[in-house]
Amino acid sequence: MSQDSQADAHPFPHLLARSHALRASLSREMHIRKMPRLDTPSRTVQFMMIVDEEEARSSIAALRTLLAPDGPAPDAADRFFACRVGSLGFSWERHSEFITYSFIADGYGDPFDLSPFRAVSHWIDQLPGQVIRSTQIALVRQEPTSAMIATHFAPDDLISSDIAQGRARIWSDFRLHDNGFGRLLIEDRGLEGAEPALLVQRMQELGNYRKIALLGLPEAQQATPVLAALERRLTEVTAQVAAPDADADAVLEQLSMLSAELAQIIARTRYRMSATHAYAELCFDRIRRLEVAAVRGYRSLDDFTERRLLPAMRTCDAFSRRLEDLSQRIAWTSAMLRTRVDTALARRNRDLLASMDRRTGLQLRLQHTVEGLSVVAISYYALGLWHHLKEAIEHQGAHLPGWVDLALIPAIIGAVFLGLRQIKKVKRPPSTRGGETDIA
Repeated sequence: MSQDSQADAHPFPHLLARSHALRASLSREMHIRKMPRLDTPSRTVQFMMIVDEEEARSSIAALRTLLAPDGPAPDAADRFFACRVGSLGFSWERHSEFITYSFIADGYGDPFDLSPFRAVSHWIDQLPGQVIRSTQIALVRQEPTSAMIATHFAPDDLISSDIAQGRARIWSDFRLHDNGFGRLLIEDRGLEGAEPALLVQRMQELGNYRKIALLGLPEAQQATPVLAALERRLTEVTAQVAAPDADADAVLEQLSMLSAELAQIIARTRYRMSATHAYAELCFDRIRRLEVAAVRGYRSLDDFTERRLLPAMRTCDAFSRRLEDLSQRIAWTSAMLRTRVDTALARRNRDLLASMDRRTGLQLRLQHTVEGLSVVAISYYALGLWHHLKEAIEHQGAHLPGWVDLALIPAIIGAVFLGLRQIKKVKRPPSTRGGETDIA
């Protein structure tokens, strides 16, 4: 084929070669996390398993073994995978802290009969992690009878609502039944195309996110008494800081212990509290998208979800606010203690400087006194030398008049005074002013 014909077949031959490294993966991201196509009637079973990072990696290896007879398995970097397992539809989805495994069986029969899933019943024993939720969803065309509802659900906890603008109605009691599954019955009242799969997916996501969101409640309830004890201890420490005779070292040690214990609680609970808030918001988003409408005589899905989820979320939010408040109060108390220590240190420094000023003044006065005595002493010895010199001159027969002695006394004293002053000026260190060095 010539270059012209190649250009006609593909006008942009180098487009894919110039693609960003993440282009293909981002494009796939927009098409994942969707349930396999559902037809009415059908039955769905889903397992939701809590996993850590190691168990998440192990699940890939387990799936490769389990899916070997049926074909391909997910790769280590995949977060969603769908295929056929015999006559069942299968989808696998990995989240940050849980994995879901969904199986779909087509056809009529008892809506909550597990026999169509017998071929995959052994999977649960080979998959890593802990089951946090398992549900059965039955999608039927005909409206269920009251006897059928009473057979499969607890009447006292029965929830029923119209969803998807009245194109479907649901029933559930949100109980864990004897077979280990929760149950959800959906009546198809005019769903078309991909709507059944999308509806089942949103119902499953609502239940999964609700369950994960509620994980924060027991953790907040368990840590609340410890937090209350820390608050009481902080109140006592704050009272000690206010006492005039408080031992700053002892108070600082108590504050350090409080800060360390609080940091441990924050590190242990912060992720869970943040996750609770995020998952709760997802639940409310799914409720809005389901367009729930109440059915007379029954509690509605949105009322059930909000009545149980909102108090849990508010408890976790209140717990998080208490953590932040306690952390701020410890910081304030520490700042107050530091201010008190700094004030005491400044007072000591002030007293020390005042004492040094007094000592310097005394030394200066003493130095002036010594200098005065030095003038007298040197003058005395100088006059003594003059007296001996005078006697030696007079022994030679010379006679000096008495006014010479009278004149030499003030002259010697003045000369000694001026000489000592000049020596002090020479010994004084230079001072720098305005970039020039002067000798005072």
